[in-house]
Amino acid sequence: MTDTMNFSIRMERDVKKECELLYGELGLTLSSAINVFLRQSLRVGGFPFDVKLQEPNEETVAAMLEAKRIAHDPAAKRYGDVEEALRELKR
Repeated sequence: MTDTMNFSIRMERDVKKECELLYGELGLTLSSAINVFLRQSLRVGGFPFDVKLQEPNEETVAAMLEAKRIAHDPAAKRYGDVEEALRELKR
């Protein structure tokens, strides 16, 4: 038998209940699910999923799409360097 030990974690009560229901449907206890998470973390050398900031908001997505459109538009004004662009802005 493997050598095991107990450890405690704090989590919101509703998160715990929801996770117990979720993992229960998969035939796992919350403890088993946490062990799966930790073992997978060891296998991949970090989080077993992407940890990143939220997706860009609508305004940012719109700006990105506009930038892409401008970059592919042959009629869009082009500048040779930053100074030239700044001179144009000062007019």
